[in-house]
Amino acid sequence: TYSIDKKSTVSVFLFSVLETPWCSPIKVKHGYANCRTPQGEYYKNVLGTRCDIRCQKGYELHGPQQLICQSSKRWSGKVLCKQKRCPTLSMPTNGGFKCLDGAYFGSRCEYYCSPGYQLKGDRIVTCMDNKVWSGRPASCVDTEPPRIQCPSVKEKTAEPNKLTARVFWDTPEGRDTADGILTDVILKGLPPGSHFPEGDHKIQYTVYDRAENKGTCKFLVKVRVRRCAKLNAPDNGYIKCSGDGNNYGATCEFSCIGGYELQGSPARVCQYNLGWSGVEPTCAPMNINVNVRTAAALLDQFYEKRRLLIISTPTAANFFYRMQLGMLQPAQCGLDLRHVTVVELVGVFPAQIGRIGVKLLPPSLALQLRLLLRIPHYNFNIVVMDKHGMDKERYPFPATPAELFALIDNFPLRKEEMKLQAEIGQSCP
Repeated sequence: TYSIDKKSTVSVFLFSVLETPWCSPIKVKHGYANCRTPQGEYYKNVLGTRCDIRCQKGYELHGPQQLICQSSKRWSGKVLCKQKRCPTLSMPTNGGFKCLDGAYFGSRCEYYCSPGYQLKGDRIVTCMDNKVWSGRPASCVDTEPPRIQCPSVKEKTAEPNKLTARVFWDTPEGRDTADGILTDVILKGLPPGSHFPEGDHKIQYTVYDRAENKGTCKFLVKVRVRRCAKLNAPDNGYIKCSGDGNNYGATCEFSCIGGYELQGSPARVCQYNLGWSGVEPTCAPMNINVNVRTAAALLDQFYEKRRLLIISTPTAANFFYRMQLGMLQPAQCGLDLRHVTVVELVGVFPAQIGRIGVKLLPPSLALQLRLLLRIPHYNFNIVVMDKHGMDKERYPFPATPAELFALIDNFPLRKEEMKLQAEIGQSCP
């Protein structure tokens, strides 16, 4: 009885299963189905079977999440697992990117930048399962400074009589490695074509690109002045030099104080070989030759060296003469300071003499001097002559030292002398 009942039960079950509608097996590409059936686990596609649909990583479900096998032998819907896709990447300005598999899940994209730009952000990004790109957004920025090339060192030697040199060069041009757009070139220092003084001068050029990156270059302008050894004024004399005093081409002129005359070269020039022309001058006490034959020869000895104050009197007892000598005696320093030599002509022909300091003039020479300068024989008279032998003023009566000095100090040559004397501190108490 037991065996008969068992066979009946199996037969009923098989008949029931065979009579139950079957759906086609579920196949989900890139996914799988987790089914539950009322007929047992083996029968996963019979009527009433419920299947939960899942997609593999990187894929997403399109359609219902659960399918049911219906009496029509069809599943309750259609499903599809599609590969996940990230948003399209933005193309960076001045750059781009390359991807292995577009914007799909797992695709790796690598950013790159145009020459002159650098990548900011992550160079490589990956499309992740949450449909978001890994890493930070990338951009291309211009961080490379523009390039500018300055000339090499510029060296120049000043020309004769010059303390500066004119130096030229081509203005350097900047080059940007990115977009090629630059601002103006900014110069720090003197521009080309300028006159540069002696020494080293730093020249700097600066240029900016649109990203405000800065490029600079520098070079030196070296100006040299050829120089001789410094010259000094001779004892009891002056020196006056052009230019800087010892630069190539400079001229130094020499002169002596009152009572001295120059021996040697009156002027010397600094030459290219850095030596001075001529010979070293000295100032020797002036030696007046009173034994010359003519008054003109006597006056020639004072030309451009001394001024003359000629005092003529008919007798040594003349009141004006004695008064004049009395006023001049304490003013000797002022006379020397102004390069004045006093010449005395005393008496009338044939008993007349001349005197310059302690030296006596022959009577004939004293007479010639009066005749040449047209000085009256019988009256007191004063004649003031400049260094060029010009008759500048005459006085028929004694002149005070103040009057004489005021007159002489207005002579053109005297103004330059006063300047030189002030420089060396020469003065009277």
